[in-house]
Amino acid sequence: MYHHSASASHPAAGSAAGVLDPASADSRDAILFQRCTWCGTATYHRLLCPVCQGSELRTERSEGVGTVRHSTVVHRNTPAARNVSLIEMSEGFVVRGRVMGPPIGIHSGDRVRLSTATDPVRSEPVFQLVDEPYRAWT
Repeated sequence: MYHHSASASHPAAGSAAGVLDPASADSRDAILFQRCTWCGTATYHRLLCPVCQGSELRTERSEGVGTVRHSTVVHRNTPAARNVSLIEMSEGFVVRGRVMGPPIGIHSGDRVRLSTATDPVRSEPVFQLVDEPYRAWT
């Protein structure tokens, strides 16, 4: 955190402001992410920008729409198989979450939207498929 002068104290702009603040009622079902004020890079739950290492990150609200980049099926520590997916959000950051539906039916490139459901195993965001893509028999 950078202070402009030793004699004057300024609030540190990049210190997880907004990340740890209690969520308001309208952002309860939203994903909050950070955007670097210097280079504009969007990140999720970071203290420094991964591109320029800047500490001035402002908190923004995501629209909740994204694309599945990777999905895998996990069988451990759960009563039934579940999927764990990496979702690239339309704002440019990547978040780990779960997509509702059969674990074998989630594929890279599927469009998803943030759901109001909660993950019973972890506190990760839960997504639902936007539309069922046509897939030929494989």
